[in-house]
Amino acid sequence: MARRHEHELNMLTRGEYRRALTGGTLGLAGILLFAGLGTGALFRAGLSGETTPLFDAYMWRVLRFTLLQASLSAILSVGLAMIFARALARQPEFPGRGWILRLMGVPLGLPVIVGALGLVTVWGRNGWANAALSEFGLKEPVSIYGLTGILLAHVFFNFPLAARVLLAGLERLPPEYWLIASNLGMKPLGIFRLIEWPEMKRQIPALGGLIFMLAATSFTLVLLLGGGPAATTLEVAIYQALRFDFDPQRAVRLSLLQIAMTTVLLVLLGLLTKRHAEGATAGGASRRPDGRSWRNRTVDFLLILAGTAFVALPLASVAAAGLRADLLRLAGEAPVHRALLTSLAIAAPSGLISILLAWMISNCRQAILKARAPRPAARLYAASLPQLSSLILLVPPTVLGNGWFLLIGPARLQPAAPLLITLINSLMALPFVLSILDPALAAHRERNGRLSASLGLFGWNRLLHVDWPALRRPVLMALCFAMALSLGDLGVVALFGSDDLVTLPWLLYSRMGSYRTADAAGLALLLGLLCLALSAAGTGNIKRMNGDG
Repeated sequence: MARRHEHELNMLTRGEYRRALTGGTLGLAGILLFAGLGTGALFRAGLSGETTPLFDAYMWRVLRFTLLQASLSAILSVGLAMIFARALARQPEFPGRGWILRLMGVPLGLPVIVGALGLVTVWGRNGWANAALSEFGLKEPVSIYGLTGILLAHVFFNFPLAARVLLAGLERLPPEYWLIASNLGMKPLGIFRLIEWPEMKRQIPALGGLIFMLAATSFTLVLLLGGGPAATTLEVAIYQALRFDFDPQRAVRLSLLQIAMTTVLLVLLGLLTKRHAEGATAGGASRRPDGRSWRNRTVDFLLILAGTAFVALPLASVAAAGLRADLLRLAGEAPVHRALLTSLAIAAPSGLISILLAWMISNCRQAILKARAPRPAARLYAASLPQLSSLILLVPPTVLGNGWFLLIGPARLQPAAPLLITLINSLMALPFVLSILDPALAAHRERNGRLSASLGLFGWNRLLHVDWPALRRPVLMALCFAMALSLGDLGVVALFGSDDLVTLPWLLYSRMGSYRTADAAGLALLLGLLCLALSAAGTGNIKRMNGDG
């Protein structure tokens, strides 16, 4: 009787509780050990035999450019997203509005190198945009390389994200606001100042901070579009110091500076990200009064078309150029086969490791929270588990790869390179995977935990007959996204890649560097379709989960 009462309270046997606690602790220890060894190697190399100043003029110049391009990227992305989101919010009946919103989600699942190739096709020297502008007497009005190209690329990837977030906030505004605005005869400027801006102002700090963080730690876009030493960020400088100059000391100093910058950015982002209470509303529908006039409708339509074209043209160019390539010949090439198999051989275990670590950490957290009268220290440990497992974000992939490069040494690097790439990719995807699995596991245990305990289902029986059927979709969704992130990654592969270790992104980058543009376009189409298919599979699981809920 006492044993059954304990099951109803805890929903776990003592053995399951110990295994959950042990598993989560071992998973977290493995994460911290892997990151700690790489980071420790950096600090040890940075402190041994260093005679030059810790930070020289070159490093400060790289840091200034990193912060400059990140600041401009955030300002441009959020500013343009505000205009686009407001136009979409004012025109809920715009033709194809639903497809436009779906289009805004495509860059999020697109490999960076594929998007960069599309931008070069549109905005490059012989691109569509410059060809059209040259008809007006302008000679190469837009340069895709240097600061301009980096900003253009960052806006392409981050503007859709910002627009979707801001539009969702505007659409959550209570309908009573629009009814009052209509009754008072408010003009568009007054509506923006009194209704829309207060809502946007709450979201802009966290959204701008996130985009700033993404741009500051960008690697692939800067590597492809930087155009020279004057447009180099910290991550690219680390890569160049090891790959081309073989200057470990400079790479270490740059890595330490990158870790310090990332730490400050994450702390600031955490301070900016706050939840805001939603306003009370009686619900119902109410049409906005500021998008009805012929003038406002025309302006909004032009803005929506311009924003849509900015995102759609690079994607269309990738598809068009890829279809013009000799796809049958590419499909039959042995290097393409090896690169595809290598990419999948890295992406699949990388995704599975992320899933396993997230499951262990989340299971440990839920076991502690559902335990009978857990100690304060245990509750604090459970609450800090997601943050501790996300500490890997403090050490970007290039920096972590740099640390393991120094720890293992060039002689032993190539045999260990596939394993290192797999582990680093899995850790980079872990925060995202954990954000999917942890709420799903918590809801499942809350809904079915007591019933399983009352039926005497524990261990493998509960995992196979209760947990897996209920959590299959979030697990598959997280796996799809983790694999897509690994498939499209170029950063770590660029550091460890060799003639014997070539992934699809690295092969695409090599073909671009050797001016085999037709082959690069075909590979970009293949890689883009693979990653988008995985993202679509994950999104499909989200929709089915919401429908089941």
